[in-house]
Formats: sequence, structure tokens, C-alpha cells
Amino acid sequence: MAKHLLARVRTGRTLVAASVIAALAAGVYVTLDKGNDAGTAACRAARSPAAALAPLVGGELAAFQIASRPDDLSALAFDGPSDEAMTLAAFRGKVTLVNLWATWCAPCRREMPALDRLQAALGGDDFAVVPISVDIAERERSADFLRGVGADDLPLYTDRSTRIFEEVKKRGLALGLPVTLLLDRNGCRLGHINGPAEWDSDDGKRLIEAAINQESAPG
Repeated sequence: MAKHLLARVRTGRTLVAASVIAALAAGVYVTLDKGNDAGTAACRAARSPAAALAPLVGGELAAFQIASRPDDLSALAFDGPSDEAMTLAAFRGKVTLVNLWATWCAPCRREMPALDRLQAALGGDDFAVVPISVDIAERERSADFLRGVGADDLPLYTDRSTRIFEEVKKRGLALGLPVTLLLDRNGCRLGHINGPAEWDSDDGKRLIEAAINQESAPG
């Protein structure tokens, strides 16, 4: 009996491992939606809005993952346009699309113009693209990057310590760069995606507009 049970456990592990390998081979991003206990409790009300976005996931955003356990990311820290310390709490009241990138990241270079166009199209009182460079080089290098790709509508946010990326990675959300997180008006994660996406496509705009329209102002 014990030998039979052990064989079943080993078989189950083999099947899980095979499924993960097959998903990666097919280009599907596999992450663990860990969240964090306190943050998940604070963002419990975001579960329904997050789930409501599921029918809009597809096309250019097929790899976008809806948050099954929305967690509070508002305390994540970085440096602002004037090199001042700030956190994502500064964007409370807006739906935000937080993008972590670096100058050496080739997919980031392809993606940034789409983020810039999305900001130009939808940015304002209800929405903001928040691109945060985790390049360890001087800020001017990241500034040159944005100028070089013609991202005139995006501000420069940086974290040369890379702590924000490490925190996102620790939560099981990041495999590499770029990684992009969609947050509600209270800083709760609605979903995320690893790898680049055409954010200004019809698929991207529909997802963002749905997040904006279903989210009421924080109380």
C-alpha cells in the first residue's frame, strides 16, 4: 500500500513538472500568484473587479494574468522625476499601469513606444502609465533611452537599487524584464504580464478602459 501511494505521488510530481515545461515551451508565462497576507486582505474587494476583466484577456494581451489574490502594491518605493523618494501610493485615485524596464532590455525598447502612445491616449485624472527603470546606471542613461525611443509622454521614474523588481519577483510575479502590473485606484493589483505587449492596441485599450470604468473613486 505504501509503495503504491509513493508511486502515485511520484507520478503526480512528474505530471506537474511536465505541464510546467510544456507551458514554458509553448511561450506561456507561469508564475505563482502569492500576494502577501496583509496586502491580500486589504485588497479583498478588488477580487470581483479583477475577475470582471478576464473576458477581455486575449489577442495582444493573451499572456496577461488576472490576479486571483489581489495584493496591495502601493508601498513599493522608487525615485521620482526629480530624483525624489516616492511610492506607488502617490498615484492613489488613478488606475495605474506599472512597467519595470531597463535600458539593456531589448523587449523593453520594442514595448516602450506602445506604452507612450497609451499614456498619450488615456493618461489623465483616471489613469497613468508608470514606467520605472531598474537600470543601475546613472539616471541620464535611462533618460536618453526614453528620448531615443521617442517616449515624449512618459515621465522618468527610476530605482537603481532594483529593490522594486526584487520585491515583485519575491511575490512570484516577475520572471525578468519587462514586467507590467495593472493596479486599481487603491494600489491593488488587478493583474500582471511578463514580457512585452502592444499596450496601445485595441486589446490593450479595452482592458485599460474597462479597469478605469469599473473602478469607483476610493472612499
